[in-house]
Formats: sequence, C-alpha cells, structure tokens
Amino acid sequence: MDDLKIYFATYNVGTSSPEQSLLEMLSLSSNPKNDKATPDFYVIGLQEVSAQPVKLMIDAFNDDPWTRALKEILAPRNYIKLKTIRLQGLVLSVYALRKHLLNVREIESNYTRTGLSGLWGNKGAVSIRLGIYGCTICFVNAHLSAHDHQLDDRIEDYNTIVKDQEFHVSGNNTIFFHDYIFWMGDLNFRLLENFDRSPEEIERIINKGNIDELFKHDQLRSVMQKKVAFSELDEGNPLFPPTFKFEVGDSKYDHKRRPAWTDRILYKVHPNNYDNITLHAEQKSYISHPQYTLSDHKPVTSEFVIKVLSEYGEEVVKFDKISNWWDNEENCISFEFLHYHKINRDDWIGVYKADFCCLDEYQTYEYVMKNSSPTPTPKNKVSPQMSPNSSVQNPEGFSKKYNITFSQPSNKHDGLYRLIYVSETEDKVRSVLGISDAFTISDKDD
Repeated sequence: MDDLKIYFATYNVGTSSPEQSLLEMLSLSSNPKNDKATPDFYVIGLQEVSAQPVKLMIDAFNDDPWTRALKEILAPRNYIKLKTIRLQGLVLSVYALRKHLLNVREIESNYTRTGLSGLWGNKGAVSIRLGIYGCTICFVNAHLSAHDHQLDDRIEDYNTIVKDQEFHVSGNNTIFFHDYIFWMGDLNFRLLENFDRSPEEIERIINKGNIDELFKHDQLRSVMQKKVAFSELDEGNPLFPPTFKFEVGDSKYDHKRRPAWTDRILYKVHPNNYDNITLHAEQKSYISHPQYTLSDHKPVTSEFVIKVLSEYGEEVVKFDKISNWWDNEENCISFEFLHYHKINRDDWIGVYKADFCCLDEYQTYEYVMKNSSPTPTPKNKVSPQMSPNSSVQNPEGFSKKYNITFSQPSNKHDGLYRLIYVSETEDKVRSVLGISDAFTISDKDD
C-alpha cells in the first residue's frame, strides 16, 4: 500500500434532518455496483446537528439521524465506522474500507469548547487521530464564532483549540504533531470588513463569475497570510461561489448576511518525518454542492490522495479456528500474538456479526486480562515470526498463546459472527489487532 484516497465532507446542517439523499455529497451512485473508484476513507464533519436536550439524550445511546443516514449508505459499500465524536451540534465520523481495518492503530478522539469562553459547546472543535500504514493523521472538525465583526474571536477560537487539544499517543500528543493534519468545518470566516459591499452587490459579483476577485477579500486567507491563525495549514483556492448564507429550501442568497466562504477544508503535511520517503498530499477536488437546500449553508467536499509507508505489518493477534460456539454456554477460544504486545488492563475481545459496520456494534465482549490465561509454550521453541538471531525478541515472561473464556450469553441471532481483539488503553486509545474467521453460533439442543 503506497497511497490512500481520503474523501472529506463538511456540512452545517442547521438543525435539519437528512431529508435529501446524501449520495451526491459523497460522490456515490444509487447502486453500489455503479460507484467509481471509491475512496479508502470517508471523513465527515457536521455542524449544528440538532442538540435539543431530548435528542441529545437519545443520541447518547444511538447515532444521530445524520450519522445513521451516512452509515446506511456506506455500510453496503463495505465501510466500517471507526469512530464518531460529538460535542453538542458538532459531529465528526471516520469510516474506512473493511480491508484496512487491521492496519488502523491508536484511534483517539478529543474535543474543545469555545462557546461562552469555553463553558459551552455550541462552538468549538472535535477531533479524531489515528495511525494507518505506519503514518499518523489528525482530523479536526470545527465551528467557530459567527458574524463579520467577530474576526478576533475566530482567531482566539483557533488558538484555543490548538493549545487545548492533547492526545495520549507518544510523539503525537498535539494536533500538529502528526504526519498529516486535515482541518475542516464551518470556520465562519467572512469577507473583510473593509470590503464595503452590500449582500446585493456581492451577489452581482458572484453572478458575473468574478470568484477570484471576490476571494481576494476573504478573511481566512488574510489571517493565514498574517500568520495569526491557520498559518500552519494549506488550502486550495475555492473555485466555487460562497457557501453561506442561503434561504433555507432554496439556492438563493439570503441578504440578511453577506455571502461568504464559511465552510472550508484545509490540510498540512510534514513531508520529511521519515527516512527514504517523502510524504505528500495531492488534492484532487475541492467543490461545493449547491443542490442541497436543507440549511443556509452548502456542503463542501474534497478528495485527497496521500502517501503512506508501503511496508507495514498487519495482524498482531491470530485466532484459532472456532469449530463450535454454543449459545448460552461458556465458550473457550484460543488466540496467539504474532508480535509482542503488552496486554492493557482494558484490552477486550468482542463478538461481532460477520458483516459488522461499526466498531461499537459488538454483541458481547470479555476483558482479556481478566478472563484469559496463557498457554504454556515449550522451552526453546522459536517463534516463526522471529528468527533466533533477531534483535527484537519476546520479553521474558511474555506468552504468545492464550485461552479466553466467554461466560456471557451470546444473544444468538441467525448468520455468521467474528471475534475482534481490541487493544484499549486507560486513556481510551483503541487499536484493532486481530479478526477471526467467520463462525456460527449454535444451540446444543438443535
């Protein structure tokens, strides 16, 4: 694996429901068989998802309607939802093709409130970081302070988010300590205040196609050039018209506000983090989707191709074949570490449907440290993965082979199932280390 294709979408949905098909926003067709060159990852950032107290309580136990709609589209196309994080109306989700799952490492999320001086989460940022094929990526979805005159507040929001966000992965503990950074959202930057034009005058400039001329007065590009905010990041010039503010249900500009490019996708690459390889990100597209009329914003999407490390190990845990799994019985299975792994207190093995589409959708689970026991290994036996002369040997006392007992009922359903070994630290940093072959759950009385 040398390159990965990542598709980004940011949309301020204005508390609406997903009543329009999201296929076009995702560059997908109605029939998955007709999709063209689907990306390896989808990263979706939403703002102003309805955050009424009752809905927040419901969504705490289930995906919000937008995330459900996205998952319904992506699951039949073999995408797994790795993680969703929500801060009131801010939602960020990362989906990966199933084939990449064993190469995803150290998934962690974070959030920062900036509303009411950090006391309220109506504004702020959510983030997800992970490792993939030996490289590290941080995704940020932000919703910054609104209105033309609050430029200083937006600058302060950005700097607060950068300082506040900390992760628990060695060497990657801040947003910009990653190989790749992608920052998107309703950043709320408007046109410069000294650009003294009315909404009607700005719309006439847009209708004449003078996008480049209008973009010279963009606040975000101005603060980037002055190095007071977002100067660490790059952005392709948007060739599409301003994505705010529209009449809801229409594509006419609402003249209560001056049109502006509030919805943006920026990126940063650290090209020289590794010897003998130069990392890079190629932006293949950067467009808006004017046919969406559910809110006063238009969604913006961008597709990137990034360079990753081509040689990278996959499976860390290998499960023995499961011949029988009995419903409502204790089941003992065996697994083996193919490489050294320090078992964390919160490592667990989950029982999933074979066609699972989300890492949180396990049927049952057991903690490895609490419910497993090592299988004695004959002395002087050499691991097939490590030669006798290898400089990297198993630490003394490390057992490769384990048995684990599942005592909880399986809540049997028809179909096939799999086991997944999830490494999880006390700071909730997750990695998928192994996936079993599919098996059935049977009743001994059948």
